[in-house]
Amino acid sequence: MDIHNLVGMANRIGDFFQSMPNRAEAKDDIAQHISKFWEPRMREALIAKIDDASTSQLHDIVREAVKENLALLATKRAVART
Repeated sequence: MDIHNLVGMANRIGDFFQSMPNRAEAKDDIAQHISKFWEPRMREALIAKIDDASTSQLHDIVREAVKENLALLATKRAVART
């Protein structure tokens, strides 16, 4: 998985939900969207690099959404590795 492509995709999702007046709801919606529409390998790659320099361009709201919803986004295989 190309992490830069995943960051761009995640940022576009974040751009859409960022305009919501309730930030907590926006973060939940971001996580739900990624959970529903990204395949497990994509989610695993983003989670694995969430604190890496390669994701420095990730919007804060997306980073927060991912970190706050690891249980929802992580696959069984990714959870087993941690």
